[in-house]
Amino acid sequence: MQDPTEVFRALADPTRRQILKALKRKDLPAGEITAMFNISFPSISRHLSILKAAGLVSERRQGNSIIYSVNSEHLALCLSEFISAVCPTEIIERHRSRKKP
Repeated sequence: MQDPTEVFRALADPTRRQILKALKRKDLPAGEITAMFNISFPSISRHLSILKAAGLVSERRQGNSIIYSVNSEHLALCLSEFISAVCPTEIIERHRSRKKP
């Protein structure tokens, strides 16, 4: 299992969680992400760097802009592996069976 430390560190901040939610809807350039918040571009850039280091976002250059995309598969895999490592399967199965009508 890969170490989920960077993913949890990235998710710990509410601004980074908001960025991920925005990127879930569509890929965005850094300028549009910055415009969504009342904080400076260098601060948003730092948040994006942390998300990128955790593997939660990727970037691509498009002209003069850097476009960010969410990597939801990586997030799901890290969280799934962590939950599997700390929760006995019986608990997860019991929870699933309670939700079935």
